[in-house]
Amino acid sequence: MAELISIVYPDEFRAAEVMATLKRLQRGYLVDLEDACVVVRDKESGKIKLHQAVDLTAIGATSGALWGALIGLIFLSPLAGMAVGAAAGAIGGSLSDYGIDDGFIKNISEKMRPGTSAIFMALRNITRDKVEPELARFGGEILYTSLPKESEEALQKLLAEHRSANLSA
Repeated sequence: MAELISIVYPDEFRAAEVMATLKRLQRGYLVDLEDACVVVRDKESGKIKLHQAVDLTAIGATSGALWGALIGLIFLSPLAGMAVGAAAGAIGGSLSDYGIDDGFIKNISEKMRPGTSAIFMALRNITRDKVEPELARFGGEILYTSLPKESEEALQKLLAEHRSANLSA
């Protein structure tokens, strides 16, 4: 079962930096990321924007194009089949949801102040002694977590230490 962790940051860009770090850690097999989403709450309008780690529309279009071309070969019209398949796949991909529920993310994100960002991470497996210090160097504050109380408190302490070190510097 995946652990869900959401950390909010005081600016609109830091969560994207954390996402890049998570992808690097995943390539190093230090974290098994099931899903992730960067959320930005616009400073002027206060609107919430979700930036998913997995673009389901593009995946659906690619898959649909391949299946459409194969079916089109049967009817001697692979290009038309590819076009129809890509369109159908893109629509299907945009309507589907993978990993962390978007409604849940939006509901939790309502607590964010304008001009902030957050990252939502669903982690299947994590090498804590290597990953937590990497996450802690970005600071932030826990917005939501499914971690056990002791683990949540330890992570919050790491994040707070980084925030206080940045404020005193």
